[in-house]
Amino acid sequence: MSKLWDRIHDELSTRHETKTYNNIKILGSPQGAYINVGGKTYLNMCSNNYLGFANDPDAVKGGQEYLAKYGVGSGAVRSIAGSQQCHIEFEKALARFKGVEDAILVQSGFQANTALIPTIMTADDAIISDELNHASIIDAVRLTKSKKYVYKHVDMDDLKAQIEKAKAEVPGIVLIITDGVFSMDGDIAPLDKIAELKNNYDDVYLAVDDAHGEGVFGDHGRGIVNHFGLEGDVEFEIGTLSKAFGICGGFIGGKKELIDYLKQKARPFLFSTGLDSAMCGAGLVIVDKMEKSDERVKKLWENAKYLQSELKARGLDTWKTVSPITPVIVGDEAKATDLTKALFDEGILVSPIMYPTVAKGLARIRLMPSAAHSKEDLDKAVDTIEKCAKKLGIL
Repeated sequence: MSKLWDRIHDELSTRHETKTYNNIKILGSPQGAYINVGGKTYLNMCSNNYLGFANDPDAVKGGQEYLAKYGVGSGAVRSIAGSQQCHIEFEKALARFKGVEDAILVQSGFQANTALIPTIMTADDAIISDELNHASIIDAVRLTKSKKYVYKHVDMDDLKAQIEKAKAEVPGIVLIITDGVFSMDGDIAPLDKIAELKNNYDDVYLAVDDAHGEGVFGDHGRGIVNHFGLEGDVEFEIGTLSKAFGICGGFIGGKKELIDYLKQKARPFLFSTGLDSAMCGAGLVIVDKMEKSDERVKKLWENAKYLQSELKARGLDTWKTVSPITPVIVGDEAKATDLTKALFDEGILVSPIMYPTVAKGLARIRLMPSAAHSKEDLDKAVDTIEKCAKKLGIL
């Protein structure tokens, strides 16, 4: 017998038995308010396509034009022969939109964290991380030799205590890192208070992963830093293109000298082939649209507030959210799975969120409204959730 295959078999068996096995749905259509799964149409309530750009005709056209101009792949890592003009154009557009001096593109939001954090931090330094930070932040921090500290979720007293402890224990710098918007609960980091606190100390810096804030918060969706008016006071902005921007890739924004340094030193940049041209062509169209109009951002918030108010009116618990991310607390893991399946049978696609992603007893389904949804779509979702929740004894 093999210990490895026994371990894998046991884990899979446990997931099936506890109803925590994830049956991955395969889409047969573009991303949108409605999608095709297995030849059937479903109301899509679990996509991160906040602004509906994932199948925007102008973005598709922009991607096609850049494919024709630059080809399907850059053919090399960007530090050798894979930096194309489309990369530079898109980096400049992102920097302008985010209000930073410069930006660097990488292949995903996950890689943006692993490109920044291990590159700028040393064994003499300290990293202080919110306890509910995303897995990509956690893994990036693990890649460093820095001393690691965790503060209680959005707890400024504990953050202060961790800063003072770190300052006493390491000779180097201290980096505070937090999500801007927390993807499971939908609450936001108090960046104004964090920035005020870190400014009381020398050599304490702030990095923000704004994956769920871009396209959602701030002027025209410029993000959580813009929302708090902290441009210039947050040293490192980490972003993804796979949510509100509707495409694929990630980026880091900050001082021009930082970006130059990352292009010389960051391993995901140095050892991965550059982002494909279609993402750059589509991304340039999307950034241009976001700069010119905030209509989609306003529609997203209108939909989010309507959805959440209707859910609450039916007695459903949307937890701590202050963003479009809309958890519906179920409690029991098996019931969250059962509710997800019941909704799928009724033509509604949602995602169950369970331990260890969230604490035991706080299993939920997570709804993600989009600017692409109509009021009728949201009514259909709420009515069906209420019906299934009552049938399963959740309500």
